[in-house]
Amino acid sequence: MTGFVRSLVLREARLLFRRPAELVNPLIFFALVVALFPLAVGPQAELLRELSPGLIWVAALLAVLLSLDGLFRSDYEDGSLEQWMLSPRPLAVLVLAKVLTHWVISGLALVLLSPVLALMLGLPSQCLGTLILSLLLGTPTLSLLGAIGAALTVGLRRGGLLLALLILPLYIPVLILGSGALQASLQGMSSSGQLLWLGSLAVLTLTLSPFAISAGLRISVGE
Repeated sequence: MTGFVRSLVLREARLLFRRPAELVNPLIFFALVVALFPLAVGPQAELLRELSPGLIWVAALLAVLLSLDGLFRSDYEDGSLEQWMLSPRPLAVLVLAKVLTHWVISGLALVLLSPVLALMLGLPSQCLGTLILSLLLGTPTLSLLGAIGAALTVGLRRGGLLLALLILPLYIPVLILGSGALQASLQGMSSSGQLLWLGSLAVLTLTLSPFAISAGLRISVGE
């Protein structure tokens, strides 16, 4: 099982690097949203600083959602999903390896880009640790929850809108906790409570979402 999962991870990494647009587009979207926002509200440093926690998290949430629309689509089109379902190996393990590989390559890049964009909005440097930690805990949860919607809509030609309608309500707790942690840090308060809740949600989704993703794929493929 370990060798098979390793080969699957390497395969997913190669496929992602062969389609650089799928990796770069969410990052460009994230950067553009944050960069254009000051042009809309004006160069008011205090206002930008106050709005930056919510803005960064909303932009990150939408960027993650943008990257998940085609998560299983190529596997569905070339028949790989059917082979996964016929495999004696647990489908939940396979989809978990795929989603986490996707997050390591695309989501981690988003986390690393966020401090630069946060400084553009005037966020104090002492808040950057909370920003990075909250995104490290929150973005895997967003990816795992979004993968459930991607599994349910994989057979639809234009499933992006339906994916957003299905998943955005599930994203609300992560958005509230992530922006709340950053807001608390900005005000000089402790953000440990919000970060602990983000960690708890990450563990919960890591445990349960692979089974929900597997069920969604079986429904979509018709197995």
